[in-house]
Amino acid sequence: MSTVWRNWPGEQVCAPSTIVRPTSEAELAEVIVRSAKRGERVRAVGTGHSFTDCACTDGVMIDMTGLQRVIDVNPATGLATVEGGAKLHALLPQLAEYGLALENQGDIDKQSITGAIATATHGTGARFKNVSANIVSLRLVTAGGDILTLSDRSENGEAYLAARVSIGALGVISQVSLKAVPLFTLHRRDERRPLSQTLERLDEYVDGNDHFEIFVFPHADTAITRTTRRSDEEPRPGPAWRRRLNDDIENGGLSLICQTARIFPRSAPGFNRLMTNLASVSTVQDRAYKVYASERRVKFTEMEYAIPREHGRAATQRVIDLVRRRRLPIMFPLEVRFSAPDDAFLSTAHGRDTCYIAVHQYTAMEFETYFRAVEEIMDEYAGRPHWGKRHYQTAGTLRERYPEWDRFAAVRDRLDPDRVFLNDYTRRVLGK
Repeated sequence: MSTVWRNWPGEQVCAPSTIVRPTSEAELAEVIVRSAKRGERVRAVGTGHSFTDCACTDGVMIDMTGLQRVIDVNPATGLATVEGGAKLHALLPQLAEYGLALENQGDIDKQSITGAIATATHGTGARFKNVSANIVSLRLVTAGGDILTLSDRSENGEAYLAARVSIGALGVISQVSLKAVPLFTLHRRDERRPLSQTLERLDEYVDGNDHFEIFVFPHADTAITRTTRRSDEEPRPGPAWRRRLNDDIENGGLSLICQTARIFPRSAPGFNRLMTNLASVSTVQDRAYKVYASERRVKFTEMEYAIPREHGRAATQRVIDLVRRRRLPIMFPLEVRFSAPDDAFLSTAHGRDTCYIAVHQYTAMEFETYFRAVEEIMDEYAGRPHWGKRHYQTAGTLRERYPEWDRFAAVRDRLDPDRVFLNDYTRRVLGK
């Protein structure tokens, strides 16, 4: 009897033939080879924080929780080597003990390092690239059990650029070596600003801050902005109980409001305005890894698109107009963020300054109407969907949006010609 597996929101469900938890690279390679010889597909999973079915399989699922060790850290060079299953929320405090930090990170830290890079997970900040861009080398276990060390200086430079963001389609990453930076402090300020003014001055805010993002409940006329500055100053975190209390109030209040709106969807506009009005000015000054991530306890599902930065303002306004025009009962804000371009073949920020627009819906409420309509807007800007978040694209619609698509496909054909790492998701978005 197979074991049922679910992702974080519980919406993606599969029944692997078996779930294996290797504790060494050699054991990982053995599992892959043995599975391939039996003709079974293989997929690796970290924490299951993707909203798509990218980890699902009816073959062998490799749970990477047994491969989380920090292998080496060099404070002088900033180079840290860790196993592929290392969870960000555990890894980052360990790096801090060496006086190091990731240059940038997303607002959720529950993922494994390889799950984050495989889907091009990112933070915000026009000068900073996504997490995968800081991977200087990696070890990839192929379907044949070979262990390839890939970097931009290796003879497998093409494979390195493909494997940094690969959705698990090339093999299983057993180790990564990442370039960290000296530990730093973030000064974050959250405040309300008029929506029209925020969009009008968007470029000014993005260029004038190390990190900038906006949250907009679509039925409200006020944006919640988050501006963040980096420094070498000492942290001033404030009482831990206060942050826990704020998290409890924020998550508890949002949960109650979402449950009410699910029963009374026409109340959504009023609740949007209420939640915006309840947001007060807040500041925090602490080590970066303690500031970037937010506590998310209310389950939701999400779609996010990466578009050229110059279209960010117009696309954001169009999504807001869409929600208002159709009177959609949306209970989560749009989130708008930014990043620098990078060179991974399938990175959503490949070759262009990028604006990310994320839309969410409470997990117990209908979302497809909203998400499909938003996707139509993003299609007009050659939008690239986040690989770990919901979308309705296929290989046929995506190929033209990635200049190096064929180079990735060539690496895939070479490393996994028998498609051992294929599943429904990769077949849909990458082709057979």
